[in-house]
Amino acid sequence: MTRSWWGWGNVEDEVRGAELEALLARVRALVPGELTRHEPPSVAALGLPEPRVSAPASLASLCSADPGDRAAHAHGKAFRDVVRNLHGDLRHVPDLVARPRDEHDVVDLLDWCTREGIAVIAFGGGSSVVGGVEPRCDGRGVVTVDLERLDRVLEIDTTSRAARIQAGVFGPHLEAQLKPHDVTLRHFPQSFEFSTLGGWLATRAGGHYATLYTHIDDLVESIRVVTPIGISQSRRLPGSGAGPSPDRLFLGSEGTLGVITEAWMRLQERPRWRAKASAHFADYAAAVAATRAIAQSGLNPANCRLLDAAESLIHAGVTVGGGILVLAFESADHPVRGHLARAAELCRDHGGEPSAENAQDVVGDTWRASFLRMPYQRDALARHSVIAETFETACTWDQFDELHHAVTEAARQAMYQVAGTGVVTCRFTHVYPDGPAPYFSVYAPGRWGSTIAQWDHIKAAVSEAIATHGGTITHHHAVGRDHRPWYDRQRPAPFAAALAAAKHTLDPAGILNPGVLLPAQ
Repeated sequence: MTRSWWGWGNVEDEVRGAELEALLARVRALVPGELTRHEPPSVAALGLPEPRVSAPASLASLCSADPGDRAAHAHGKAFRDVVRNLHGDLRHVPDLVARPRDEHDVVDLLDWCTREGIAVIAFGGGSSVVGGVEPRCDGRGVVTVDLERLDRVLEIDTTSRAARIQAGVFGPHLEAQLKPHDVTLRHFPQSFEFSTLGGWLATRAGGHYATLYTHIDDLVESIRVVTPIGISQSRRLPGSGAGPSPDRLFLGSEGTLGVITEAWMRLQERPRWRAKASAHFADYAAAVAATRAIAQSGLNPANCRLLDAAESLIHAGVTVGGGILVLAFESADHPVRGHLARAAELCRDHGGEPSAENAQDVVGDTWRASFLRMPYQRDALARHSVIAETFETACTWDQFDELHHAVTEAARQAMYQVAGTGVVTCRFTHVYPDGPAPYFSVYAPGRWGSTIAQWDHIKAAVSEAIATHGGTITHHHAVGRDHRPWYDRQRPAPFAAALAAAKHTLDPAGILNPGVLLPAQ
């Protein structure tokens, strides 16, 4: 397989043929506009600037100045990243891409960059959608440290059910190493195939599962981090009340405090029992109420994903008045059909119509297949000047109605202002006893050459609505550079001061991912 330098995933897996025609037909029915296809430029045509730094002889074998390497590490995978790549707009690129072979190489790279004042961006799979790996570093030299060679499961403790894992391992390779031991990390974000353990830890990633142990935070036993002033290694413990947690300092730090090199992670036995169904609702408010009832029931479904009517039509191919709730249960220890039956009762209590027991869940299966193809479909639409992107948040149940209305209206008005029309959809990716994590998608006609400005206008309007109506600026996409203005407003001032002090102590030269989470020093 060939990784795409400009877009999501593998070149061989891009949307084409009948799938592309069906996708464009659905879009034509929703948003007007001429859907002209645009091709990405070749790397040779980008005209990248010469590197501003050169590695010392001791590190030269680790570093690449290849234009394809530099282009592939210049942006993440957000809509605006893909569009800029399609236009050949790579105004910020790393000077070198370094691939350390082990932790000692990481130490040596940080020592060199600290001495020379070179910015360092830790890079996992590059799937950031918030500008987290983009080298916007105020003109200074930049070295992107790609950890892909640190990709092994080093130890497995079967008694405690945990594993010591290097940070650069991609999801599929990690699970392949765990499978012979009949265990799993059970962390499957949408980016699973193209993201790494270190990236999940650095961004506090959320997995595919809707409840319980879905955030990477919950799966961490200890973390090892290389900082410019030394190595931080927390103790392996099932829990501890010994002061603030050192792991929590680095979880979500997005490469600004150190480079995560490995971690002990809690494992689970591989599931043996599964059950799934979907429930149709004529009324959206009733569907939300049913979802809340299930979230607060203690049933803890693996999947509890509420699709509104527009999301149901676009990605499940079903016309419904209120929405569809996609449910799934699984366990390594016991049958789960009783759990599914009780969840179905709760749906019926709120006017839902669950699929029959033992019947094939065609709707759920269709949506799950579409879910895995969404990033590729987004890229295909971007090539045709369609604005297609997402934003996500979380709020408490009592604030959801107000936030949902505010965000939906903000998106619609912004789309009307810059595109004349558009469609906004909503689904729940995760649910908690105290609130949901709504995930919104927008589709609007764009003008080639203006789609980034159009999207930025929509994104800003929606972010303002989220910030002023009780939501978090991000539930699982991280902060990066793109969410910084709203993150600065969301966090308490004393915490911001403490974080800045930690940054100054751990990274006194200010080389680590400047501008992410905090202003560049």
